[in-house]
Amino acid sequence: MPQLTLPELFENNLANCADRIAIRCNGESLSFADFDQRSRRVAGFLQQLGIQKGNRVGLYCINSDAFALAYYGIIRCGATVVTINTLLNPKEVAYILNDAGARALFYFDAFAEGVSTLNANCPQLEHYFCMGQHRAHDQDTFWNDILSSDNPLTPPALNATKDTAAILYTSGTTGQPKGAMLSHLNLVSNIDAARQAMLLAPDDVILVVLPMFHAFAATLGMLMPLHFGCRFVPLPKFDPQLVANTLASEKITVLPAVPSMYNLLLRLPEAFTAKFDSLRFCISGAAAMPQAVMEQFEQRFGKLIYEGDGPTECSPITSVNPVGGKRKLGSVGPPVPGVEMKIMDDPGQELPIGDTGEICVRGPNVMQGYWNRPEETRESFFGDWFRTGDLGHTDEDGYFFIVDRKKDLIIVNGMNVYPRVIEETLYKHPPIAEAAVVGEPHELHGEIPVAYVALKPDETADANSIRKYCQTCLGRHEVPRKVFFLDQLPKNAAGKILKRELRKHGELERGVDSREGDKS
Repeated sequence: MPQLTLPELFENNLANCADRIAIRCNGESLSFADFDQRSRRVAGFLQQLGIQKGNRVGLYCINSDAFALAYYGIIRCGATVVTINTLLNPKEVAYILNDAGARALFYFDAFAEGVSTLNANCPQLEHYFCMGQHRAHDQDTFWNDILSSDNPLTPPALNATKDTAAILYTSGTTGQPKGAMLSHLNLVSNIDAARQAMLLAPDDVILVVLPMFHAFAATLGMLMPLHFGCRFVPLPKFDPQLVANTLASEKITVLPAVPSMYNLLLRLPEAFTAKFDSLRFCISGAAAMPQAVMEQFEQRFGKLIYEGDGPTECSPITSVNPVGGKRKLGSVGPPVPGVEMKIMDDPGQELPIGDTGEICVRGPNVMQGYWNRPEETRESFFGDWFRTGDLGHTDEDGYFFIVDRKKDLIIVNGMNVYPRVIEETLYKHPPIAEAAVVGEPHELHGEIPVAYVALKPDETADANSIRKYCQTCLGRHEVPRKVFFLDQLPKNAAGKILKRELRKHGELERGVDSREGDKS
């Protein structure tokens, strides 16, 4: 594919799908021609305010057609979209907007109270656009007024390789979040690679319940269908019954989700099983898929889950088990077309097949760098190979297997312990619904594994019974020394379990543990 910008790719394909439905939201349809016209109006409106190529514009909105129109209007006027995690508090939102130097902000009206505090904290913000009825400030422009405006758009001259389409802030486990700069080429190459690897067709219908500010949902759920003529259906929140009902009513064919969502869908009453019939397949990413959850889901619903992976910095899809091809359980598949992956050691040398090291990625999907963070950008690369921070290995077929996050590795008496291995065992224990394992400093052993679990409804277990179960499957050094029970494990907006919150829960970073638990 030639080096196209996102607007160029959209316009090239528009003639083939102008009358097709692009988005179904709240029971209403928006055709590709409608999307073209409305996003042009958003772009023209921004241009007449003086928003131009290279400016940054914040987008703080739930999953909706409005999110997609604002996102696209921003990039069509040449500006860079900065998506905001809707779960952040106002101080965190202000940090991102200030760090990005955003000149304007689109916000959903449910966030108006928090947005009202930004005037004092974000002096560079010149314009606020309210998507709804309740404005944060009296002078904010209403979304409907933008859609009914008629300012001509002068398409800016964009360079696919050099110009930044989006800055996506990574959550980060320590310190402040960093903005990954994704060029038009990064995103165009990745949506094309995803389309090829997943054999997506124009008549596919994708359910977008993952948050659209997240890289996975933005690329696979929004940008890919918009540019290749598929339809997508955004849902503003994950509710298992709502998801099942929408699968049936909208005849969804592709469901991208994260493991915790598949786990919760398994708890639906049996009457909901038939609502999954229209699905061709499911995609899992953003976190390791427990094999027990995958097997239970596939057995009940009769739909295959294809696991893949990729960090925000890679736009984000780097690998996936190819749809219709060989699928390996426990693997995130081979690299998607156009992407290279290697296993490297700490000095940056490639390791042989089967050896565990850091997964590194090279390709047109890899970010331009972190916004205003040249040193951290340099530290994230071996030459032009991006260091993902994932530990893994590859097999003779070129399939990659993620062992764990490098930062999550636990060293017990000098031996490497991978939390994912323990978690896979815990998920196979019938009473357990969710599990996560973190390391805790220990005076004698260096570190010890600590398990956090949530039990299934009406199930019981204690720390001793769980440890005994683990002893039947794991080495002595891998058995959790402590087990703690929570009603549910903390997760981010994408449904990924937050191990940093579990560490805070135990004051682990300070080496202080005031909790009561099994300390034998």
